[in-house]
Amino acid sequence: MLVARNKSLSKLKPFLSICFFAKSSATAYSSSPLNLSSLVELHHGNPAKSSQFPTTFCHYFSSKPAKPPPKQSLILARDGNYDEAVAQTQAVCPGCGVYMQSSEPKQPGFFTKPSHKDPKTYKLLAHLEPVSQELEFSDSLKRGVVVEPESSGVDADSPQVRPERPVVCARCHSLRHYGKVKDPTVENLLPDFDFDHTIGRKLVSTTGTRSVVLMVVDAADFDGSFPQKVAKLVSVTIDENSTAWKQGKSGNVPRVVLVVTKIDLLPSTLSPTKLEHWVRQRAREGGANKITSLHLVSAVKDWGLKNLVEDIRNLAGPRGNVWAIGAQNAGKSTLINAIGRHVGGKISNLTEAPVPGTTLGILRVEGVLPAQAKLFDTPGLLNPHQITTRLTREEQKLVHISKELKPRTYRIKAGHSVHIAGLMRLDVEESSGESIYITVWASVYLPLHMGKTENASTMVEEHFGRQLQPPIGEQRVKELGQWVRKEFNVCGNSWDSSCVDIAASGLGWFAVGLKGEAVLGVWTYEGIDVVLRNSLIPDRSWIFEVAGFTVSKIVSKADQASNSLLHQSGKKRKRGITKESEPPL
Repeated sequence: MLVARNKSLSKLKPFLSICFFAKSSATAYSSSPLNLSSLVELHHGNPAKSSQFPTTFCHYFSSKPAKPPPKQSLILARDGNYDEAVAQTQAVCPGCGVYMQSSEPKQPGFFTKPSHKDPKTYKLLAHLEPVSQELEFSDSLKRGVVVEPESSGVDADSPQVRPERPVVCARCHSLRHYGKVKDPTVENLLPDFDFDHTIGRKLVSTTGTRSVVLMVVDAADFDGSFPQKVAKLVSVTIDENSTAWKQGKSGNVPRVVLVVTKIDLLPSTLSPTKLEHWVRQRAREGGANKITSLHLVSAVKDWGLKNLVEDIRNLAGPRGNVWAIGAQNAGKSTLINAIGRHVGGKISNLTEAPVPGTTLGILRVEGVLPAQAKLFDTPGLLNPHQITTRLTREEQKLVHISKELKPRTYRIKAGHSVHIAGLMRLDVEESSGESIYITVWASVYLPLHMGKTENASTMVEEHFGRQLQPPIGEQRVKELGQWVRKEFNVCGNSWDSSCVDIAASGLGWFAVGLKGEAVLGVWTYEGIDVVLRNSLIPDRSWIFEVAGFTVSKIVSKADQASNSLLHQSGKKRKRGITKESEPPL
């Protein structure tokens, strides 16, 4: 009766419907065979040990602690969800493509299921009015009349519920919100991505749907991120399948779309026409001699996306498969997210992070291509010849190019050297001219040093791991090992512009401008790919760097903080000495 004095019968109808809903649900659960373990896994509570209701009914109302779900064999393969049969039986993280599991926090793909709320019950309770507003209850109760509530225009059978945000694995959650991997040790448990088994065999197949290879390359690290293995495989496949098709046999001829991303990182003075000519030449030298089309794009600035989307749709047709392929951290996921925003498709955002290897499995991306055509994001190809594969996460952040490149130019003579942090050194050993112009194109966070070559060993002992970072710390200097030398003979006819580049994969490059000939020695770690190429950016800075350290922003801040502390401690010591020296009164 206490309730009756505060609640009208008109407002009790939702509660009555809840009771009938619960009763009908209990009946339905008891009559239908369900997988109890799957329901328990979605809920943090455990069904009561003894109850007159079925176990599944208690899933919604029990608050007792849950028993841990039975351990299952974890699938650590990185095939992703390109296979529809597998996608229906195995959950895949929509951010990175790894198979998901909720039983082993120390294994790849672990995720935490959000608390479950029944949409019907939760919506009904959310729209109940406070009891203090029920003033008409007593009169209606005396008359024995239930006042019908006014229609709210919302169908109770189909409540308007916000679409659920996709659940991602713990690794993606950490990368999205904190910019780093939560548990680096888990990364070592992931098996290598088998490109030949998962994608290569589909590309070389003479049957099946049309294949379009979206070859994504980083403009700021073209040679380091260019997938030479894929380029050569596709070129050979095109030749073989084209010959078979001309002979009347079945032949699936792949189309190659070369996409150069991050062009916003290159100087605005670089002409798009010159850049396209340079890219085509380097692509041919890398093995991609069967390019269908070339696109220069920026996912950040939204440059070139419209033409790229139209080209992909035309090449894929109504049933084709589009495979986004590229090296780790080349920008595939960022590019696909930008394409999704551009076309207005309802796609799940792929995880983006300035660390290599963000995507772990093949991900089918919906909402971009029409009809039955499919777009797949694939794990980044691991290139051991890139210097970033040797570095820690903190060191990679210093090397990663995130802002427009700025030239840092030296005018030096033979017998002098230029260091890029503690990762690379260029020696001018011989020169037919008086001087050479060396322009460094690399991350602004990397410190430089120019000095005599005879002092190179002293630089390693006294400054590597300190003023010249990365590597960060003396221990990392020892772990990375010794350098090896490569020799390059170069020639040029102008001091005003650079004629050749000496590029280190994953780091940057030296642009060389000279008149005459020179012998250059380049030092870096063994196995790092160093190439000689035509100059990408001929321009150089008109303000020259001086001998000694060219301090990066991060090192400058660290030195300022260190000098400030030393200055303060010096003042304190002086004050202490002054007080001790004062004679007693």
